[in-house]
Amino acid sequence: MLGGRDPLAAVDGVSFHVDPGETLAIVGESGSGKSVTALSIMQLLPARVGQITQGSIHLRDRELTQLKEEDMRAIRGREIGMIFQEPMTSLNPVHTIGRQIAEVLIEHEEISSTEARDRSIAMLELVGIPSPKRRVDNYPHEMSGGMRQRAMIAMALACNPSLLIADEPTTALDVTIQAQILDLMEELQNRLGMAIIFITHDLGVVAQMAQRVVVMYAGQIVEQGPVHEIFERPCMPYTEGLIASIPRLGNAEKGQRLRTIPGNVPSLSER
Repeated sequence: MLGGRDPLAAVDGVSFHVDPGETLAIVGESGSGKSVTALSIMQLLPARVGQITQGSIHLRDRELTQLKEEDMRAIRGREIGMIFQEPMTSLNPVHTIGRQIAEVLIEHEEISSTEARDRSIAMLELVGIPSPKRRVDNYPHEMSGGMRQRAMIAMALACNPSLLIADEPTTALDVTIQAQILDLMEELQNRLGMAIIFITHDLGVVAQMAQRVVVMYAGQIVEQGPVHEIFERPCMPYTEGLIASIPRLGNAEKGQRLRTIPGNVPSLSER
């Protein structure tokens, strides 16, 4: 990360892979480097704030860090889709949902605006938005939080990408809507066969969604492996602390405090 006299490493030595049709979860506290990792894969780090100085990112046989911005733009949306944490700030408030989905299709598939609108309606229907022919002309503020997140998923999947990066897509939603979004993502993955990188701090979501998990702390991977192995036999004290901090119904005695991880995540200058 840039901005001071000396550059600081927000993420260092992170290495993992995700297979077609697999869900890989990345977990850790706020500030552990999860979102920076996702933005690095997409080559979306703001140039004045951060840059990749070492390493490589491979999508099949292509090395993404060596591509020009023009070539990377052709990959974003078409081969790699991304769902952001808060759809209200990710969607453009002055354009309709349909226009924003259609823009992705027109950019990558060079289809007519009429066909793009029809495809946008089909995508809204695919993600379970009722009355898609009417909703396609809605603005983001006219939809509920759950509907906006479904619209974000429709936009991310419009070109049927082989990899979907979901950066805490359910954090801003209530529990009921969260369950609906997770079920929808699983259904779409089974139908479309895409790989998913699921970024979250919720280990309950990891247990439901992922086959493998990467645990990050202070910009580094401290543990990774199959979900059932990490949950049953964690090797790192930090991973044990994350698992122990999950409230368990019926296991706590009256008045017992919830388990927490002592201390704070070190700042960039302390790493």
